[in-house]
Amino acid sequence: MSLLTEEEIAAGLSQAAGWERSGDAITRTIKLGDFRDAMIYVGAVAHLAQAANHHPDIAISWNRVTLTLSTHSAGGLTRADFALASQISALP
Repeated sequence: MSLLTEEEIAAGLSQAAGWERSGDAITRTIKLGDFRDAMIYVGAVAHLAQAANHHPDIAISWNRVTLTLSTHSAGGLTRADFALASQISALP
């Protein structure tokens, strides 16, 4: 999988509400009702990630979940990162 250009990354971010660039990755932090809600959300993200065979780094802090997407094998951002970000953003 090939790395995206800076222009492609900027275009992807313009369509990825809630996601921010962080070096060679994109991140999103979502605040949920409580720990249980955070774990349910992480389960939904895990389902999408497994189906896409593309797995984010996930940090959970009580009711906050931070997701970090980057294609480690390519060394940065690829279309797979923005495709999964779009699916995650569609979660309720």
